[in-house]
Amino acid sequence: MIGLSGDSRIFMCSEPVDFRKGVEGLSLVTQGLFPDKLLTGAYFAFLNGARNKIKVLYWDLDGFIIWYKRLEKGTFSRNLAKEQMDRRDFFLLLEGVTPQKIRPRFQ
Repeated sequence: MIGLSGDSRIFMCSEPVDFRKGVEGLSLVTQGLFPDKLLTGAYFAFLNGARNKIKVLYWDLDGFIIWYKRLEKGTFSRNLAKEQMDRRDFFLLLEGVTPQKIRPRFQ
């Protein structure tokens, strides 16, 4: 289980990424897309071209962490993948949920 705080910032790369990239390659992509945010504790998500794999890059105060998930069936939703996501949308994306309409309970 991935635990994220409520104020976590999650950024999604809008273009597909070559999944042969490791920490160095993904951090270079992150620096290009989101300047000066790499070491801020934000999470950076990347999808492959087929949208069935996701990698998440995160700086953990003393090093990088990469999370990787591969779907056996289906693809990650296009509806939820936006440049900056909140925690709810990120977990819906990871779980494969495609909501028809999202309405917050509280404003």
